[in-house]
Amino acid sequence: MIIGFRDRLAKGRRAMAHLIHVWHERNGWSHKVLPALAESLDLGRVHNSQISNLRNGKLSSPGPEVFLALSQVNHVLYQGVDQIRDRLIPDHPELLRVLLDSAIPLLGDDQQPLSAGDLFEIFIGLSPLPSFFDWFIEEEEAGTLSAVLADYLCNRQPWRQCREKVMEAYPVQKPDRRDRFAAVMAGLRDYTAEELDGELLDLFATHQKISSSNIQSVDMFLDQLRSRVSLLETVAKY
Repeated sequence: MIIGFRDRLAKGRRAMAHLIHVWHERNGWSHKVLPALAESLDLGRVHNSQISNLRNGKLSSPGPEVFLALSQVNHVLYQGVDQIRDRLIPDHPELLRVLLDSAIPLLGDDQQPLSAGDLFEIFIGLSPLPSFFDWFIEEEEAGTLSAVLADYLCNRQPWRQCREKVMEAYPVQKPDRRDRFAAVMAGLRDYTAEELDGELLDLFATHQKISSSNIQSVDMFLDQLRSRVSLLETVAKY
């Protein structure tokens, strides 16, 4: 089927928005981190508002300098924060602390950092997202997925009985994310769709550590959560 150019562009903008917000969620960054890093290392210019609008799918025609800056920052992160430590310590110690805490780059399926061309092709809908980013959780399903998460990871045991085991398996060390994860598992709050997108790899890693199931990919893990939701909804009807 031939896709019209407007539909392709709309799909590309949504894919780019998804990519940018998952990148931020996985690293626990504010929208100021990428512009600050680009400016401090003279990698190009990208404004806070452009990052925010990209993340929300509202930036319809970013200039080439945006893709260049993002790709150069991404390449630096791929090389490792230790390579830029000495350049950031004198004038940007807070930015360095943020990056030392988490600085995951955007990688393609070949495990190489996404280039400016890769990012542009995703934005205009010519290339798909890398497989690690190719899932979309809608806002209306985020709450139900959050609700079945504890049941799934605890294998239907009460949270009090499995809390220590699950928290030990959860690989994230940032206190705010650990607190948020524990609150979701305890049923005190739900993940938003954006938060769940960003957490999914780490939730899958948690599952792998505590389960002997044959689920081999994040996609399969998400499918299992969705199946659990469908099962509970079916049971609730009868």
